[in-house]
Amino acid sequence: MSKVQVITDSTADIPKHLIEELGIAVVPLKVHLSGESYLDGVTITPSQFYARLKESDEMPTTSQPSPIDFVEAYREAAKDGNMDILSIHLSSAFSGTYQSALLARSMVEDEFKVTVIDSKKASYAIGMIVVEVARAAKEGKSLDECVALANRLIEEEQVFFLVDTLEYLQKGGRIGKASAVVGSLLNIKPILSISPEGEVFPVDKVRGKGKAMNRIFDMLKENMPEGAKEVAVLYTDNREEADKWADRLKETFQVDHVEYTEIGPVIGAHVGPGTIAVVCTPKTS
Repeated sequence: MSKVQVITDSTADIPKHLIEELGIAVVPLKVHLSGESYLDGVTITPSQFYARLKESDEMPTTSQPSPIDFVEAYREAAKDGNMDILSIHLSSAFSGTYQSALLARSMVEDEFKVTVIDSKKASYAIGMIVVEVARAAKEGKSLDECVALANRLIEEEQVFFLVDTLEYLQKGGRIGKASAVVGSLLNIKPILSISPEGEVFPVDKVRGKGKAMNRIFDMLKENMPEGAKEVAVLYTDNREEADKWADRLKETFQVDHVEYTEIGPVIGAHVGPGTIAVVCTPKTS
């Protein structure tokens, strides 16, 4: 039976220990700030990025990998032979990354097969899916089984996030200007999520971070089925706040382990410093 090699992009924000443990291949996007260009997670770390972002008067921009970047990753994976390649990527509503992967697939289709999935997610909301699929692949699951698992997790996963300011999302074209103005007034904290179509949308608006946290945990309890869960907390430059969310996740879902992940430079360029998020999905094994 063929083995499955899982490939993703750097916006999945997967901790390095999991990338190494599960043999996940990662294709980096680029972030551009103050006249410099960096490979996400390769030539700039999240902490370096947020420090430079605070010093910069300019808004950062980002760019997707080229099809050739994906072709190189696919050919590297195919070198082992007898390998099914499964490529899972950032929501096509946020970026052309998925389209680049599709173009790359067409460029190598005479050599080997590549299956490309639009996760309709961002950051570790992609990463958690990729990690679970890579675990299944490591256990010897087939390509069809891995694809089915990815699609099920895309449907079932819950993600909610809070941003300190909507300015970054608004300037990046991810939300409307009116929403950004409302969010900046009266300490209103919009609770954001990602729609089934892969777009950012406001779920609710509350005053203050404490109430926002309570509302998010209420929604997680309402929306998640009974049973064991994988949970993660995502943060930018605010690890102490992430610790509070992790403690609440452990208490709410009776889990021993919460995965921590720093939101990387590319996603960070669109959400800004001070962002916190939680991701939750049913445990698959």
